[in-house]
Amino acid sequence: MFSNSIRRSVLRATRTTGVRAFSSGGGGGGGGAAMPLALVAAAGAGYVYYDAQESTKALESKIDDLQVQLSGKTNSAFVFIKPHACKGKPGAVEAVLEDKFMETGIRVTGKGEMTAEQIDKNMYIDNHYGAIASKAVKLKPSELNVPDKGKAGFEKMFGESWDSAIAAGKVYNAKDAAEKLGLDAAGINDKWSKLSRGKDLIKFGGGFYCGKVGDIYVMNGFYMSMRAAYCNPGEKIQWYTVSWPSDSLSWEDFRGKVLGATDPSAAPKGSVRRTILDTYSQLGLKTKPNTGDNGVHASASPFEALAERANWLGADIESDAYGKGLLAAGVSKETIEKWAGDSQVTVEGETEAGKTMSVFDTLEDLDADSILEKVAKISK
Repeated sequence: MFSNSIRRSVLRATRTTGVRAFSSGGGGGGGGAAMPLALVAAAGAGYVYYDAQESTKALESKIDDLQVQLSGKTNSAFVFIKPHACKGKPGAVEAVLEDKFMETGIRVTGKGEMTAEQIDKNMYIDNHYGAIASKAVKLKPSELNVPDKGKAGFEKMFGESWDSAIAAGKVYNAKDAAEKLGLDAAGINDKWSKLSRGKDLIKFGGGFYCGKVGDIYVMNGFYMSMRAAYCNPGEKIQWYTVSWPSDSLSWEDFRGKVLGATDPSAAPKGSVRRTILDTYSQLGLKTKPNTGDNGVHASASPFEALAERANWLGADIESDAYGKGLLAAGVSKETIEKWAGDSQVTVEGETEAGKTMSVFDTLEDLDADSILEKVAKISK
């Protein structure tokens, strides 16, 4: 708009002052090339405008760089106490979690409670476990993108290849497996909870599991009862938003040492999940924690944390501190929203030609600054 205004001024000035000239010689009457004064003014204004544009671009680039640096200095997670662990003595499990946060320098920036009715009405758990749910009820096993490493692990564990098991019709999603075995959600979950990682249960990726139940293989068999656990009347979660300096505690240690392994019996002593397991009776919990009911959930990466804040709390990407960092790093809002659904992407230096991988998997356990560096290598 500004350049169009200059252009109109030049045309008017040229028409009315065309007889006046500027000369490179003294007194305006020498033999130098004449130039309308208005044109000189316009040229000067244009230069100033161009220079201002370049300065603005440089300033915006500097601001983006500073925003990326700022966002990379803090790891921020979304954590919640699962429904089964909200049924103990009032405040008991909360104390275990909050004491561990304080001990490890993790700051609680927000907390609250969410009822089953809210979770059900707003489909929070379905959105939260979108990829898990799709593998459990929406997709057939033949449609799943199992990584080569996962296929190799499957064959080593079970003595037959993934492709041959698929061809033989021995692999089922959780919904179809329950129907085949004549079980309800609780029944298939009971079978699943008895499986052990490394023995008859293998992890292909984040939220991507296959277990052997009898003579068949079941994908994400835990999901069928998961939704009911969150949405049945009387259930609830206690949620937290937390943050800490990324150079004081890595995301990997936050998950592995502060919270503990998904299987609480394999978690280190003193971690949140191991403490809940070891003291569940004193905490007033009626059932012993296991891989599914392990006390707490936490984001697998700073990016997942952003996606979870947007889902559960309605956080705005453009206002969120980490969202600002991703935008400044050149990731559009549309791409962030697409990635939040755990879309398949290609990653420079990681995926082979023609292959894709889960965006959650490629960012899992990375710190905030590492993700902001890596996003440039991920397909948009």
